[in-house]
Amino acid sequence: MSASDHLALILDTLPDKPGCYIMKDESGMVIYVGKAVNLRARVRSYFHHSAQHSHKTVELVKRIADIEWIITGSELEALILEMNLIKQHRPRYNVRLKDDKRYPYIKVHWAEPFPKVTVTRQMHNDGSRYFGPYYSVWAVHKTLDVLRKIFPYLTCDREITGQDSRACLYYDIKLCNAPCIGKVDQQEYRQMIDDLCAFLNGRTDEITARLQLEMAAHSEQMQFEQAAIKRDQLRAIEEIVKRQRVFDTEYIDSDVIAIARSEREACIQIFFIRGGKMIGREYFLMEGADTETNDQEVLAEFIKQFYEQAAAVPKEVLLPAEIEEAGIIKQWLAQRSDQKVEIKIPQRGKKRDLIRMATENAAETLTSLQEQWQADRHRQSDSLADLQQALGMDQPPNRIECYDISNTQGMAIVGSMVVFEQGIPSKAHYRRFNIRNVTGPDDFASMEEMLRRRFKRWQGAEEQADVPGKKPDPSFSRLPDLLVVDGGKGQLSRAVAVLEEFGLIGQFPVAGLAKQHEELFLHGREEGLLLPRKSEGLYLLQRIRDEAHRFAITAHRNRRSREGITSILDTIPGIGPAKRKALMSHFGSLDRIRSASLDELTAVRGINEALAHAVQSHLG
Repeated sequence: MSASDHLALILDTLPDKPGCYIMKDESGMVIYVGKAVNLRARVRSYFHHSAQHSHKTVELVKRIADIEWIITGSELEALILEMNLIKQHRPRYNVRLKDDKRYPYIKVHWAEPFPKVTVTRQMHNDGSRYFGPYYSVWAVHKTLDVLRKIFPYLTCDREITGQDSRACLYYDIKLCNAPCIGKVDQQEYRQMIDDLCAFLNGRTDEITARLQLEMAAHSEQMQFEQAAIKRDQLRAIEEIVKRQRVFDTEYIDSDVIAIARSEREACIQIFFIRGGKMIGREYFLMEGADTETNDQEVLAEFIKQFYEQAAAVPKEVLLPAEIEEAGIIKQWLAQRSDQKVEIKIPQRGKKRDLIRMATENAAETLTSLQEQWQADRHRQSDSLADLQQALGMDQPPNRIECYDISNTQGMAIVGSMVVFEQGIPSKAHYRRFNIRNVTGPDDFASMEEMLRRRFKRWQGAEEQADVPGKKPDPSFSRLPDLLVVDGGKGQLSRAVAVLEEFGLIGQFPVAGLAKQHEELFLHGREEGLLLPRKSEGLYLLQRIRDEAHRFAITAHRNRRSREGITSILDTIPGIGPAKRKALMSHFGSLDRIRSASLDELTAVRGINEALAHAVQSHLG
């Protein structure tokens, strides 16, 4: 059966029911996901020759080789399923949040007796309170740096009994209120964390009112130290509130959403209005939003994808224009938040001014990002040109692969492969290798095993290229323009040996980057190459090498954790399982070992002065 006959059969058998449709190309990749009240009418409309389709839709239809559909009980169910499928497959022709998997949240571990505050990328139904998502981890940590000075929450892993003999350094610098030594009890600590949550929600009036009463009560009882703490909290809160623009004391909680466009990008700006004050703002970028996709479609897709992962939904969402799916989206938002949610398009007054201000901010943000991207592109081009010249290549090395090994005394050995394309990380092509056939801390043999497995995968991809229905892993199906190993001549020679096995010598340059003097060793060249210290090419190589190292270390730690090799004490020469157990039994925690004096360490059975110095050196 031909491809056209296959599609014709599918179109003839589509049901007249609500649901989702999944369009795939000839390789089986999902390229578009949509929903419909009537699947038959909606899907068939793509293939009507008389319809005035956009260029994007025409290109989509050309690539459709197969269509699957899923019937749902209602349009609302179809909406929810569509969002999940887009998030799972990230289809090329859908408008979607850029890099949505990486958006961080503030997590308050409310289910714990003494809740901590951390940063996470996932929300779970675990009794915690979540705030976000934020666009960047940097923004989250900047927020927490401010909050911790007002609400000095715990960051250590101590078991809080209130009976510890002394607090840690954070208490001395007023970044922890020391429940560990009983400075505050559980009720006081949880009240402080509850205030932190209220502050993140923009509820500052009740916090300041209560703090003022508590400060007055402490003063009357001549508890001047506690009164001063409350006073400092009040001043810090008031300083932040002063910077929060007040729009209307009678405003209900609102999110204000606006959009700015360029030829290839769409930037969404969102203002968070709580209690009449703007408590924060974020911007997000949308992929797949070309000039033929109208603003209303981009806004609708943003609302669905943002609130699908948002920690909270306000009572009101303000938009610059009507969206086609407003009715069903309001129904879904109400279900998400257990309250009625309005979507409004203000035409005049202060709310319209808010839309205008958000639109201006979106445009300024997009302009700034484009200038930054342009500067980065110039810098990346300079980096690649530097490497091309230094290595005597005919073309710039547009795909660079770098490899590194991480292990702890030969345990849990992990290799990392990172890929940079056009001078920027291509994280979808990163790969980890659990080294299986090497005993002990042999980085050379580990590198050989990793590279051998990498190029066996390349061979397999070459063999699968002409097999119908087989889609090779793009991480391995392409050869690099430049291969870099972390290390000097020794690691380079092992890499060359593997390439000789696969007949790849001469296909691309292979180099080892030694940490000492940042010397670059190249196959076929006796002397090492020292790139100029301010060379953009050297900077790029260092960045790639550091990224490979970071990726390897992270994978190694995860493997150690899975295999139960979790203590940093394992990395200290001379500290085996017995001495590690003795140290933990004596001190009770890593923090206490870290802060212990030399005399306290040598008081532990089996720990002599040399080992005590080693412990301090590794944990300091």
